[in-house]
Amino acid sequence: MAHPHLPKLSDGEFRYLQQMMLEVSGIHMADSKRTLVAGRLMSRLRALDQGDFYEYVSFLRQPANEDERRLVIDLLTTNETYFFREPQHFHFLGDWVAAQRGPLHLWSAASSSGEEAYSMAMTLAERARTQHWSIFASDLSLRVLDRARQAIYPLEQAAQFPSGWLQRHCLRGVNEHAGNFRIGQPLRHRVAFAELNLMRDLPSEVGPFNVIFLRNVLIYFAAPDKRAIVQRLIGRLRPGGLLFIGHAESLHGFDLPLRALRPSVFERQ
Repeated sequence: MAHPHLPKLSDGEFRYLQQMMLEVSGIHMADSKRTLVAGRLMSRLRALDQGDFYEYVSFLRQPANEDERRLVIDLLTTNETYFFREPQHFHFLGDWVAAQRGPLHLWSAASSSGEEAYSMAMTLAERARTQHWSIFASDLSLRVLDRARQAIYPLEQAAQFPSGWLQRHCLRGVNEHAGNFRIGQPLRHRVAFAELNLMRDLPSEVGPFNVIFLRNVLIYFAAPDKRAIVQRLIGRLRPGGLLFIGHAESLHGFDLPLRALRPSVFERQ
């Protein structure tokens, strides 16, 4: 059903946006997402003082407007995340790192606004036996990476924290930041954020890692792309290292050098 206040997004315009998303991010946007796409891009029509999607898509097609095309990818990639999402993963990670002796390097491969990476960091601060650990966190969206680096979140997001961890690892906001908390500097220093497209070849300096979280990303990709992404990432995972995927995701039939330790947790062989 068409939204009464949205300019119409024609078949041709929507196809262009679908193709652009597919080429840049590898994500296939279903036809059913047309109203959602129109709604999310309305802010850009207003910002550029454009009357309709024909005008906006013509603007996007111009080679010089690369920044605007990036912004569209930002607006259309879903970045839903929260602290300690799928908590059993963090229990498993905590037990595993407590049994390790050497330095630990972890990767949050679709870090969105940082909640996953900082959940990993808190788990290591609490459970790792070594002080030599770091977390690399990457995402395609510059907008969410900026939020992740700020590390400021509404207090209600701390509801999932294990008891005492908010006090130990975070600062409570005062004055204009009342109602928020910020991840403390010792943990922020352990986490490095970078822009990275998992559909492309990985830079040589990325990895190797002891643990990779690749959760709730694969659902957006077609099977051949899923397999290629996982293959690319496990090329940077040390033998004996762990790969975590989302509980709703599967690597069934991909024939990769991975051993399932439990649903959604794999060991690199």
